Amino acid sequence: MPLRLFRRTTKTDIETETETSDRPSDTNTGSATATAERPEATPSEDSHGEPRPARKRRRSRGRRRRRPEGAAQPVHENGSRATLERERSPEPDDDRLTEPAAFHAVGVRGAGLRAIGALGFDQPTPIQERSMPLLYEGRDVVGLAQTGTGKTLAFGEPLACSIDPRRNEVQGLILLPTRELCDQVTDVMAHLGDFYGFRTIRLVGGKPINRDLEALERGGHVIVGTPGRVIDHLKRRTLSLARARFVVLDEADEMLDIGFAKDIDQILRQAPLDRQTALFSATMPMSISRLVWRYMRDSERVEASPAQLQPVDTVRQFYCEVASRDKFHALEHLHDSMDLGRSLIFRRTKVGVDRLTEGLRRDGIHARAIHGDLRQSERDRVMRDFRGGKLEWLVATNVAARGLDIPDIAHVVNYDVPQNAEEYIHRVGRTARAGKEGSAITFVGEWEMGEWEAIVDRVGDDALEHLDIPTRFD
Repeated sequence: MPLRLFRRTTKTDIETETETSDRPSDTNTGSATATAERPEATPSEDSHGEPRPARKRRRSRGRRRRRPEGAAQPVHENGSRATLERERSPEPDDDRLTEPAAFHAVGVRGAGLRAIGALGFDQPTPIQERSMPLLYEGRDVVGLAQTGTGKTLAFGEPLACSIDPRRNEVQGLILLPTRELCDQVTDVMAHLGDFYGFRTIRLVGGKPINRDLEALERGGHVIVGTPGRVIDHLKRRTLSLARARFVVLDEADEMLDIGFAKDIDQILRQAPLDRQTALFSATMPMSISRLVWRYMRDSERVEASPAQLQPVDTVRQFYCEVASRDKFHALEHLHDSMDLGRSLIFRRTKVGVDRLTEGLRRDGIHARAIHGDLRQSERDRVMRDFRGGKLEWLVATNVAARGLDIPDIAHVVNYDVPQNAEEYIHRVGRTARAGKEGSAITFVGEWEMGEWEAIVDRVGDDALEHLDIPTRFD
């Protein structure tokens, strides 16, 4: 194999709380539930139950001016957009629906069509075609699809359609494993909220808790957050899910892999039993099946077409059989002889990530670890260094495969064979993006042949190339 393939790619307690809110909680929260329903208006609320701004925050003694129609909307300090509450636009006649007409065929109407058109989409993806009609019918849905297949819009538009913006209470909840994914989903939901008239609040760790409190005090209709921070607010009684009729678990397998199982259990127990639940996941391990059985009602399973669940053609896929004890030597061989450059190295466990990173750093290789146990500030610093070229290798668990914006990854190395084909496709998908070329190399150990055979069955033997790597005894 020509070596040119591996060309180098040229003060307070509040602050302490913010660094731990994204982590899974270690204890259960008994019956700490927030107030279910807003009582009759108090002097601090208007007749519609909306909280009035405190006097000390008013900047003038004159009457508050109305915001001109079409003016830019304010943004919450926690990152979510604060749209004005307004009546839902009436649906236009079917004859006036021109584009995107294909979304009209899957059940999108009125404001939803205008919102999707503004995003520039004209054709639904396979997962949208299969899941949106069911969600509009009020069905529980289990969606199997990888990142980048349009899942956010698949659940976001039906959720937006279910919101009544006149009721200033949390009516929808979207849980995600990472802060980065929350940022992406919040952007989409805020865009939909501009058309439907609801407000979205983002609740994630790594930010001062007082920003969350200000946004929650103002009120919102949809919560997008990580389980750790949502649990934090449920314990504080600053968040109520008693009126949350639509709950979404996105990247559910990743949330369970990080360790959010107990948090998810506590959160779902505080939402109404008759809620609608949508669960989206790249893989369907037994832990997901148990979650579906426990918390979903007569759910319908949908998945993207097989063509959507394949590595792109611009990535070259290599594999080599190497004994588990020789994998570290094989990785160093790749570094020394093939000049891998900026690469992403995947391990199955957080302990494995830390041990591999320590070994590489001892041997003078610029490598850093990233996984769910790191504080958000540490993760941000690692990502800045990696994007800026200060690091050669990033050693990661699957958390880096979803949500993190890591452009221009030249190579991916599966130090451990992924547990299934979907996970393999997610890992490989970190390279060869936007039409660029890349490569993926998988080390297949003596105890991993079963998992590898399942991957070969999915991607096809003709898509894989064998790579010879000398052992330490050669």
